[in-house]
Amino acid sequence: MSFLRTNPRATARLRVATLVALPVLALCVACGGGDDSADGAKKNESIADVPDAPPASATKGGSGPSTGSAGKSAFYDAQMKFVQCMRAKGGYKEYPDPKLSGYLDWTKINEIGSQPGRNAGIKAGKNNVCVSELQAVMAVEPKRDQQKSYESMLAHAKCMRDNGVSRFTNPTMSGGNAIPGGDPNPGSPSIDSDSPSYKQAREACKSKLLDGLDGMQ
Repeated sequence: MSFLRTNPRATARLRVATLVALPVLALCVACGGGDDSADGAKKNESIADVPDAPPASATKGGSGPSTGSAGKSAFYDAQMKFVQCMRAKGGYKEYPDPKLSGYLDWTKINEIGSQPGRNAGIKAGKNNVCVSELQAVMAVEPKRDQQKSYESMLAHAKCMRDNGVSRFTNPTMSGGNAIPGGDPNPGSPSIDSDSPSYKQAREACKSKLLDGLDGMQ
């Protein structure tokens, strides 16, 4: 999902839970070593070995264009259930509707998370109360071209470092999936995502991320 900023500890828990639950673009542990150019070059070289993700699997009872429409509808419906959970139980009554694509509107979500004391549960609700709804979203998320996802997140990570967040790590590939970068040690965060400099970098670099990736790293 465009799924889930901004609290580093919540992000770490969600990355681990998502990697175990579903074979889609994971929210799992951000990998380290992204700061030196040699490491970045090695990750770039790995792109050529990554096959494109397969097309979205067929929905029962149909094929072709109708299958794609059904898949998008299921994704949007699941995302709406997640949003409703965030409003009813997660502590965010103003949580925005998903975009028509089905992905969350992270520009609006991050505005909510920037309010004092409101950042901790922005990705899965307070105490992760909406994790099951989030996992249901990811189960029906349309398949992505993982190479393009990796390249998008790599460009974003480089932009974040260029804009002063020097410890922001590169994404990696694991099992054919693009794994987001970010804080080199999510369990004990070394990046202050609430700092003005981080927020300025995030704003400057948001265009680097494809739709649906803007809440990933």
